[in-house]
Amino acid sequence: MNQSSSRDRLEQALARIADPAGEGKRACLTMYAESARKAADAADQRARAGNTLGPLDGRIVSIKDLFDVAGEVTRAGSKVLADEGLVAKFDTPVVGRLRMAGAVIVAKTNMSEFAFSGVGANPHFGTPGNPFDRARAPGGSTSGGGVAVADGMCEIAVGTDTGGSTRIPAALCGIVGWKPSKRRVPTDGAFPLSFTLDSIGPMARTVADCALADAIMAGEAPPQMEPASLSGLRLGIWTGMPFEGVDQTVAAAWERALAVLGKAGVQLIDVQVGLIEDVARANAKGGFAPAESFAIHRERLQAHGQGVDPNIRVRIERGGLMLAADYVDLMRARSRLVAAMDILMSPFDALILPTTPIVAPKLSEVATPDEFGRKNAMLLRNTAPVNFLDLCAISLPLPRHEKLAAGLMLVGRNGQDRRLFEIAAGIEKCLKD
Repeated sequence: MNQSSSRDRLEQALARIADPAGEGKRACLTMYAESARKAADAADQRARAGNTLGPLDGRIVSIKDLFDVAGEVTRAGSKVLADEGLVAKFDTPVVGRLRMAGAVIVAKTNMSEFAFSGVGANPHFGTPGNPFDRARAPGGSTSGGGVAVADGMCEIAVGTDTGGSTRIPAALCGIVGWKPSKRRVPTDGAFPLSFTLDSIGPMARTVADCALADAIMAGEAPPQMEPASLSGLRLGIWTGMPFEGVDQTVAAAWERALAVLGKAGVQLIDVQVGLIEDVARANAKGGFAPAESFAIHRERLQAHGQGVDPNIRVRIERGGLMLAADYVDLMRARSRLVAAMDILMSPFDALILPTTPIVAPKLSEVATPDEFGRKNAMLLRNTAPVNFLDLCAISLPLPRHEKLAAGLMLVGRNGQDRRLFEIAAGIEKCLKD
């Protein structure tokens, strides 16, 4: 999609969004067709004059519905917020950085309301169907972004990740999803779920495109990235919890991928992450996302709670039950566990595990609150500890032999983002060869 002019590629993306047989209406909530055409034409003019702004210049990008855009109401997938009508005064910094780099922003994409679900369902604006089975969930919370990339509505989708919200839809939609070390990318102007855990990351078809978008949003120079050599690479297989209840499709794709990596010379070493039990105990009395989202939304829920997705509302309301002392204990426990995890990871180049233990659930399967809660917990289970432990991570699509997609997640130490991208690029190449 990036071989022809920016304008040609934009028109292809707009046609896919407009296709009445496709998912554009549900994936893209706000369209920027005319401003995108002007931006694409300007990028093409710069390219002809040899004055390109860099490798992101002219690329077709979507942004999640929770990013502030000057002059617009920031909905965050919520009709309650839409009705409140609070207009953003400025673009969020990451959107400004994308524009400065020449990105052509085509649309704002759908999401789980307030970004508080790994399923990706939205009862207010519709749920975009999974690209491999439209009757199944896209993964969340950056649901529209995952479908938009997979269906060719954009080349790069920018989302947020508080417990897996870029990596889960990437895994279920068969693309690449990135979660950076939190401190690298500013979250100002992104409607918050958890001030402690929120991070901003891209999804795309390739590791290289994710690395490019990530660097621009972090205010760094675009990377001159070489895929890491796999010979002698030390990857720790996170045993135990990530494989509990793993379904057959994920397990089969995982085993095939490990066999390929082993033949390429990767050292695959089982590692027990015993402190994950400490993480569970620390979160047992509430967790950051419920407590912090309740602080954000408590007055809104009192006034307009009936307008919020019940599956989301019940998760937020749990935060109101958490004592301040328990929240302080949680913060102190996290600091200790972050330091302990960094030491545990030091002998390895990265950890490796399935992104999600299950494939995309059918939307009919998550129609009841109990089953929604169960599937949501399973989808978030492997990804959420990464945010709690302040790490960086990437989900790569596993080669498909079945209809549905599954993801392989690489986890790196905090601040080792560039190195993890190089490892991911090497593994991506190996699995595609």
